[in-house]
Amino acid sequence: MTTAADIMHPGAQWIPATETLDRAAQLMARLNVGALPISDADERLCGILTDRDIVVNCVAKGHDPAKVTCGDMARGTPRWIDAGADVTDVLEEMESHQIKRLPVIRNKKLVGM
Repeated sequence: MTTAADIMHPGAQWIPATETLDRAAQLMARLNVGALPISDADERLCGILTDRDIVVNCVAKGHDPAKVTCGDMARGTPRWIDAGADVTDVLEEMESHQIKRLPVIRNKKLVGM
């Protein structure tokens, strides 16, 4: 059985909810990624921040990315998948929720995207 862990990009990195969007954009550029999982103070997943979120929901609306936090962008219940989930479950989760990126969690820790 092929699992989420088999197809994920390992080494995903959290961004704290308290971090500003300009710092998130710098981290995305450094890591060459278009999305970062957002963590709360207890390192629990509280959202996903995308480069599009920064542009459309912050910059295009005239907000200063140096003053808006990642937590301000975290809306709704974040989707994630267990590292041991079958790849068909991964695809079903992504298709049914129309998402392109899905955090992979093992033992309550982020292990990939």
